[in-house]
Amino acid sequence: MSAGSDVLLERLSRLHPKIIDLSLERIERLLARLGHPERNLPPVVHVAGTNGKGSTVAYLRAIAEVAGLRAHAYTSPHLVRFHERIRLAGALIGEDALSALLDECERANGDAPITFFEVTTAAAFLAFSRTTADLLLLEVGLGGRLDATNVIAAPALSIITPISIDHVQFLGETLSEIAGEKAGILKPGVPCVMGPQPPEAVAAIEKRAKEIGAPLLRHGVEWHVDVTGNGFVYRGKARRIDLPHPVLPGVHQIANAGMAVAAVDALAARFAIGEDAIRAGLQTAEWPARLQRLVRGPLIELLPTGWELWLDGGHNPAAGEALAETARGWRDRPLHLVVGMINTKDLAGFLRPLAPHAASLTALTIPGNRAAVKPEEIAAAGQALGLASGIAPDAGAALTHIATGAPARVLICGSLYLAGKVLETSD
Repeated sequence: MSAGSDVLLERLSRLHPKIIDLSLERIERLLARLGHPERNLPPVVHVAGTNGKGSTVAYLRAIAEVAGLRAHAYTSPHLVRFHERIRLAGALIGEDALSALLDECERANGDAPITFFEVTTAAAFLAFSRTTADLLLLEVGLGGRLDATNVIAAPALSIITPISIDHVQFLGETLSEIAGEKAGILKPGVPCVMGPQPPEAVAAIEKRAKEIGAPLLRHGVEWHVDVTGNGFVYRGKARRIDLPHPVLPGVHQIANAGMAVAAVDALAARFAIGEDAIRAGLQTAEWPARLQRLVRGPLIELLPTGWELWLDGGHNPAAGEALAETARGWRDRPLHLVVGMINTKDLAGFLRPLAPHAASLTALTIPGNRAAVKPEEIAAAGQALGLASGIAPDAGAALTHIATGAPARVLICGSLYLAGKVLETSD
């Protein structure tokens, strides 16, 4: 990030005493002062959920671009540099353009309180309104009902990806409460693609959809995915498609890819996207730190020949289950976990499904993150689950300690913030 935008982002982060304060009042006030850029956007696909939002957006973006469409995208958080969050017609926003937009938003906001996510979302809407595109893929930051992105009155489509327990301090302690918050993005008459959900989440989403008249396209009802030897079969109301396994690894990615294909079907009246574009998009999507194999950089140089290094930013129990599903297929060599987490997450819930598939756990802190769990606490949680556990000052030291003996596999996991730090040193 350029020095100018870096300093400006730091200043903006001090405009409001709370990092997260769910409300639409402040963002609506700022957007009004900016001339309502949120009303001058291409068709919006609004995506909420706990797990799989980013992957689903990545598949949709890749499919759209293969089909020749220009797609904006807004995602969060970033891994290394803030401008990763904003894509304008396929390209990351430039540093100078980002600085100018943030400065414009700061001037418009004046000294009124506003959160960091709200002011940066307003800047994104300005950018999207000023650059021609065919659609905007808009990912919710947190929750849905009171998220700053939920100022779009009539999106073309909503998507709710799998919901699990997360952010209980903001969204509620039960799946029903959390799903109710996520379902807050539903709009009257706007169809919603619903991914695989626990029964409590299904009930909450269906209740909200019925109340406002939002048609649901439900996994297992209106659309289906069936795993095959070479990939999966997607079955919707209008078509059946045999598809290869998506490029992003992990069994859970089939459901994410299925949501993207269901979204393409739901948008068929607006965009003619053929099966070849769907296949190619699922094979070319990129989404770093989601079961990403690292193949270069200083950490790789610490590993002996035959060792593998993987990175994943998943951080809640559902993510632990998804990683465990992949680990079940990693039986050709031992698996060693390197874990860092922040203190708002369910540490034991994340580790519990992974523990039976791992040979060891090495805990570390997340550099520069005041909310990082102490390594000793992570190691204690691993030991309580029967894992041989230790601590290390950083990822490099962890790998140096682990990498002895026959070839094995190392998975660095537990936090997107940790993943970002790893990728920053791997460039």
